[in-house]
Amino acid sequence: MNSNKKIAIAVTVVLLLALAIRVALIYQERHDTGQAPQATAKVDPDELVFLKKQRPSSLADEKKLAGTTIWVSAGGQLDYYPAVAHHADYAHSAGTLLGAEPLAIKDAFEQVAPKSATFRIPGGDKQVLLAFTLPGSATLYAVPVGYRQGSDYTFVSDDIFFYDDPHQLFNYWGPKVWQAIDAHQVVLGMSERQVQLSLGQVSKSTSQDYGNRMVVFDNLGKPMAVTFVSDQVTAFRPDQGF
Repeated sequence: MNSNKKIAIAVTVVLLLALAIRVALIYQERHDTGQAPQATAKVDPDELVFLKKQRPSSLADEKKLAGTTIWVSAGGQLDYYPAVAHHADYAHSAGTLLGAEPLAIKDAFEQVAPKSATFRIPGGDKQVLLAFTLPGSATLYAVPVGYRQGSDYTFVSDDIFFYDDPHQLFNYWGPKVWQAIDAHQVVLGMSERQVQLSLGQVSKSTSQDYGNRMVVFDNLGKPMAVTFVSDQVTAFRPDQGF
């Protein structure tokens, strides 16, 4: 073997030995700290659900919803009214939209709103309303979803509706939970998000510890006090007042 080949082999051996020593030192450093491996934070699967947004900026954008079905996210918040053509009868509320309720959208229009109808949605120069029907009925209703001030529009559609069926978006909640939500009831083990969809978003609580507190839900004037521990219902009862 010539001298050049011997030198090359010797250099290779030295490099491999140095690499082995370095790997051994890194391994020892990582295992001699005395610290247990950090647990991976648990991720709420609800936070991983993709909620579609439309980001409307004009009446024409809202009109694009015609022919589609949307579902109520902000239950217990918005009154809806009988409607004929492009006119809502603000004087006679037909009820309050409930969580996960499907609305078959027919059109969108603008209308001057009386002060009594601007508690949730400002009146602006005109309110923007969605005209819709409910399942099993041809009766036309309308609900305000935004307003126009001058030439500027402001909408809350993305905050109050699901554009995809929540029964499918959150199908892992299971049939028992969905049966309770569709009946607007509470069952043990439900999460705070699930109860909010079932009983509505109008609520109050003395604690900010989400999922570990008692929340009183207005429940359309029939207050329900619900206790959560580790984000599961452990007790519930009718409340005397809201």
